[in-house]
Order: sequence, then structure tokens, then C-alpha cells
Amino acid sequence: MGIVFMILVPVLVVWAIIALARGDNWSGGQRHSGHAESAMELLKRRYARGEIGKEEFEEKKRALA
Repeated sequence: MGIVFMILVPVLVVWAIIALARGDNWSGGQRHSGHAESAMELLKRRYARGEIGKEEFEEKKRALA
């Protein structure tokens, strides 16, 4: 039984590192199809969700332009 854990733990650690490096979404939400989300896309999404107000959105939008 001890040898199983000696093999299983390093395998799980390597798997977790690879998953984090790939950017897997741990919450089970929708994954993006192989492209990183741009700063502008993220900003628009935050505004759409109501996480930031119009003033902050416009300020950050100008900073990104």
C-alpha cells in the first residue's frame, strides 16, 4: 500500500503542475478554445458582469488603448 502512494503522489503533483501551466479551469466553467483571453476581453466581461462600473471601465479601456 505504501508503494502505491509513493508512485501516486508524484504523479498527481506532476499532473497538477501541467494542468496549472495549461490554464485548466478548475471551477468546471467553459474553457476558451486554445487562446488566451485578451485584456480587453477580460475588461468587457468584468463590466458585463457588473464587477466594475462604467467609469472604471472607461478608465481602464483608455489605459489599454
